[in-house]
Amino acid sequence: MSGSFSDVRGRGFSRRASLATAQGWVDQRCAPCPPVATPLAEAVGLRLAAPFLAPQDWPDGDRAARDGFALAAADSLGAGSYNPIPLRQARAVSAGDPMPFGADAVLPFESASCAHGVVEAVEAVAPGAGVERRGAAARAGTPLLSAGRGLRPSDVGLLAGFGVESVAVSSPPRVRVLLVGGPRSGAESLGAMLEALIRRDGGRVELVGPLPAESAVVAQALRGAGADLILTAGRTGVGVDDVAPLALAEAGRVALHGVALRPGDSAGLGEAAGAPVVLLPGEPMACWAAYEMLGGRAARRMAGWADESPFSAVAVVTARKMVSEIGCVDLHRVRLAADGRIEPVASPAIPGLAALARADGFVEVPAESEGVPEGATVTMRRFAP
Repeated sequence: MSGSFSDVRGRGFSRRASLATAQGWVDQRCAPCPPVATPLAEAVGLRLAAPFLAPQDWPDGDRAARDGFALAAADSLGAGSYNPIPLRQARAVSAGDPMPFGADAVLPFESASCAHGVVEAVEAVAPGAGVERRGAAARAGTPLLSAGRGLRPSDVGLLAGFGVESVAVSSPPRVRVLLVGGPRSGAESLGAMLEALIRRDGGRVELVGPLPAESAVVAQALRGAGADLILTAGRTGVGVDDVAPLALAEAGRVALHGVALRPGDSAGLGEAAGAPVVLLPGEPMACWAAYEMLGGRAARRMAGWADESPFSAVAVVTARKMVSEIGCVDLHRVRLAADGRIEPVASPAIPGLAALARADGFVEVPAESEGVPEGATVTMRRFAP
C-alpha cells in the first residue's frame, strides 16, 4: 500500500492538489507510445511520430501547371485576336507533364487557334506563365509535416507522391477502463461516454466491469498487465463504498487524490501494473470534466498529440456574470446567445449531462478568480468546429 495514501472516506478532503499540479504529473508520466511503421492506407487519423522532410525537390523538374501549348514565351510576343502569331515549335502538354527543352511558358488552349495543322497564338504569355518550377512546392530537406500531426487523406497523397509506402506513427495507447460500483451505478452510461471520448483521443479501449464496490476486486483488476493507461470510473469520493482510491493504494501507488476542479474534485492519479492510473468520479458530469482535464490529456499525449486540445478556442464576450470559487478551477458550461455572446447553462456544482448537451462549449475560470463579470472577454472551448 502507498505510504502517502490518506483514506478520506467518512472524513472528507483536508486539501486538494491544484489542477496544474495534476496536469504536470500527467505530462511527466504520459509520453507518446513507441512509433510503429504503418502502411499509408491505414495511417489516416494517426499521429506522425517524427517530422517528414522532403527527400528531394518537389516537383523534381519544371512541369506544366495547366493544359496547353508549351512554348518559348518570346515567340508569342505581340500576339492578339487581330494579330495571330504562328507557333512553329509549340508542343501540346497536359498539366503535370515535364516542360520540353527550350519552353518556358504554357499557352492555354483557349488562347490559341489551330487551322490546317498550324498552331497560332491569339494572346501573348509571359515567361513562367503556366509553369510550376522545380522545387516550387518544396525544396529537398524542407519540413512538410510536423511530428504529432494527425494525418489527413491529403497528407497521405503528399507522402505517396514522394514514393513513401509506410510511415512511422505513434501507436494508439491501450486504455483500460474499470467501471466500479456494480450494475446500478450508471456504469453503462459512463462506459459508453468514456469509450467514445477515448476513441476520439486516439486510444484503443478495453472496458472492464461493472465491478462491485470491493477494494480487493478492483485492486486485482488494477494489477492486470497489458494496458498503457488505466482509468477507473466511479467510487472516488468520501463515502464508505468509495473504494477506488483504496484499491489503487493496494495495487500500486496513489500519487494524489482530490483535485481543485469543479466538477471533478474527487479525481485522483497514481500508478499500477507499470501504467499511469487516472481515478475518475462516478457522477457523469464530474467524470466528463475529470476526463477532459486529466484522463483525456493522458490519452492524447500517449497517442502523440502533445498538448493539443480536441476543442477549438474562441474569444467570446459574456452576456451574464459567471460566479466562481477561489482556489478551484471551475468549468462553466455555456451556450452562444443570439447576439453572439455567451451565457452559462448551469453552475459547475450542478450534476448531470443534460446541461452539457445544451451547451456549445465551456469556459475554464482560473482558481485565483472569483468569477467573470458581464461583458468580459473570455476563451470558450467550443464543442463543434
